[in-house]
Amino acid sequence: MGKDVIVALDFDGRDKTLAFLDLFTEEKPFVKIGMELFYAEGPSIVREVRARGHKIFLDLKLHDIPNTVKKAMAALSALDVDIVNLHAAGTEAMMTAALEGLIRPDGTRPLLIAVTQLTSTDQARMEKELWIEKPMEDVVLHYAENAARAGLDGVVCSPLEAERIHKHCGAGFLTVTPGVRFAGGDAGDQKRVATPALAKAIGSDYIVVGRPITQAENPVAAYRRCAAEFIG
Repeated sequence: MGKDVIVALDFDGRDKTLAFLDLFTEEKPFVKIGMELFYAEGPSIVREVRARGHKIFLDLKLHDIPNTVKKAMAALSALDVDIVNLHAAGTEAMMTAALEGLIRPDGTRPLLIAVTQLTSTDQARMEKELWIEKPMEDVVLHYAENAARAGLDGVVCSPLEAERIHKHCGAGFLTVTPGVRFAGGDAGDQKRVATPALAKAIGSDYIVVGRPITQAENPVAAYRRCAAEFIG
């Protein structure tokens, strides 16, 4: 898989999700199914979107003891998604167990990536609420290095951190970056943001874009603009 735009299907149910996907008569966007939609509809929505021909990033951010995460990943792997994730804060042992759980009977598995720090978290909040006093960029890199040692395929990080992670973890270590907004767009609850063009320039492999596309007056046009700026 190469550079791509992943559209976040942050809807509260099946009908809104499928109505949105029906707008795309020429493209089959790579999509993200997160907690809101998955908890509302369960595995069936993953199967239905997959059957429509979309690649899927299943964004459930698992974080639990290693044995529980291993078993959960085995269940998610059966859904035939392309990418799944967990929280790097769960330790290397948890990440290693997750990888073991993901391997299917035929030896294949989805890509596994780790969330470093949410793009809604800034330095002040990280220090005050999480009691992590290291600089954000160092914390994110440290979590990425832990994920690489555990054998993961990449991390979720802000676009602003992608270049440094590639430098330390390798060009093939994926950076999947939310917090992407068009120039002049509303950042919403995101703190560490970049435009699609800047994300491309500083090394993001995939950008995850939700509201700038899903809430646009013309979602297809917004998707195409985003793809043109990021992929070219």
